[in-house]
Amino acid sequence: MLIHEDPALPHAAPPQGMSRRQSLRSIGLGAAAAMVAPQVVLAQAATTPEPPSTVTTPPRSFAPDAPPNVYFWDPDVIAVDPSFNGLAQPNAPIRRLWTGALWAEGPAWNGVGKFLVWSDIPNNRQMRWLEDDGHVSVFRAPSNNSNGNSFDRQGRQLSCEHLTRRVVRYELDGSITILADRFEGKRFNSPNDVVEHQDGSVWFTDPPYGGQLYEGAPDAPGGRSNPEGRLNNRLGQPPEIGEAVREMDHGIYRMAPDGAITRVGTQDQVANPNGLCFSPDHARLYVASTGAGPGDNGQGGTGEIFVYDVAGGALSNPRVFSDCMVDGVKCAPDGLRCDVNGNLWASSNAGRAVGYNGVTVWSPEGNLLGRIRLPEVCGNICFGGPKRNVLFMAASQSLYAVHTATQGAGPS
Repeated sequence: MLIHEDPALPHAAPPQGMSRRQSLRSIGLGAAAAMVAPQVVLAQAATTPEPPSTVTTPPRSFAPDAPPNVYFWDPDVIAVDPSFNGLAQPNAPIRRLWTGALWAEGPAWNGVGKFLVWSDIPNNRQMRWLEDDGHVSVFRAPSNNSNGNSFDRQGRQLSCEHLTRRVVRYELDGSITILADRFEGKRFNSPNDVVEHQDGSVWFTDPPYGGQLYEGAPDAPGGRSNPEGRLNNRLGQPPEIGEAVREMDHGIYRMAPDGAITRVGTQDQVANPNGLCFSPDHARLYVASTGAGPGDNGQGGTGEIFVYDVAGGALSNPRVFSDCMVDGVKCAPDGLRCDVNGNLWASSNAGRAVGYNGVTVWSPEGNLLGRIRLPEVCGNICFGGPKRNVLFMAASQSLYAVHTATQGAGPS
């Protein structure tokens, strides 16, 4: 689904004076006018039209047995800058590998086992896709409503658990180690995403999104996500979950190789920190800032990507890397990954602006290089495959993949 906005192509640019979004709307209204009576069209014109159900025209199928739809560039992989042509693979189609989740998140590639693991948060399970035959099965259930996953340099899986408000590591012998569940004696909110630094330290974000029924458990009565106590947070949960309440603001944390935990980023710097990743040289940390969560006061994050400088296990100079506005549409970020050239790939949640959901790709200077359009909101991404040149995209209910002409930086 790489759409290349080549000025030589008739579909590349909207009519003069119109934004791309406006031109897409005009196409949709034109199609509606050809199919419905005039009085219905007039009625629709007076209200906001419903977004299209597909992002391509004519509609395409993403099913494994779909008819061929790519003869060179996939129509939904979009080169905004010519340099993106060197990152996208021209004869590679976007594939939907599987569907059936309630909210897919946290994809991570295991290079030894040649499989992808990801979280289906509301279903309280982790799923696995096998590279050899595409088989999908439940990998771990219950998963404690796990969200972000990654593999460290020893091949051990790191997972952020919403329900238990902790970060765990699955050891090679099958045992589980709790890496972090408290900071200065207080419970974490709901660790969200986790990555390893090349020095062996583990870095993770801690927004409050697990403090709800759908993706974890609300606070005990009186807590910030259950102030009136109307929700019974014990229903369907282990007894030890019952007393947990939100105790801290948002934060970004580092666990040193010796186990010491420090808060390296604050809520005042980045509200609602979500996905995170290091640049290839580990001199930068990128962090996605997303919207307000359960128990938050105020608007929360506003859908931007921030970047810090990294040195000596500390962060400095926080600044906005991108506001994630594309053609006047907010492509709110969540999961982040860098390629070996230092370009940042970010999942995109544009809501009902269907043609802007998927992935945005940014240069190290923060310039938009290209987009990948998906028919669903994309929550998180990672590079994988035996050559680490496949971009996997966990998008709402489904898992998608597309081959690229670059490789992801470091382990997934």
